[in-house]
Amino acid sequence: MMDGPEMPVTTLAPTDRATTWLSRAGLRPTRQRLALATLLVGDGQHRHVTAESLFDAAQTRGAPVSLATVYNTLRAFCQAGLLQEVTVDGSKSYFDTNTYDHPHFYWEDEGRLSDAPSDQLVISQLPKAPPGAEIASVDVVIRLRKTRT
Repeated sequence: MMDGPEMPVTTLAPTDRATTWLSRAGLRPTRQRLALATLLVGDGQHRHVTAESLFDAAQTRGAPVSLATVYNTLRAFCQAGLLQEVTVDGSKSYFDTNTYDHPHFYWEDEGRLSDAPSDQLVISQLPKAPPGAEIASVDVVIRLRKTRT
């Protein structure tokens, strides 16, 4: 390993960016992980994906991964702190490459998740946690639908 300043991830080629992303989390860059990581962070942009949408993107790019592998890899990425899982309706999971706490918009008409501006969210008070529990996090998903005119 070289000493000195680390190269910013944003200046790397897509596969190198994905390899660095995996390595920083201590994950071995297997062929499947690297293919999926390149789709997730190869361009340096944050995104929200479902397992199905990532599987479809992998198939379009010719990456030989099964849907089960996509699910397992997304879970491994979440456990390693590389992704944040956002659940909508208690059943639909989206995986966000932006792991910092921030609110989301859920676009009901499109079934799409996007970031909401955190600087506009104000939570003035939370209920106290029951005895023997502590608040681990607060997830904010703001549901949107197109206005009917």
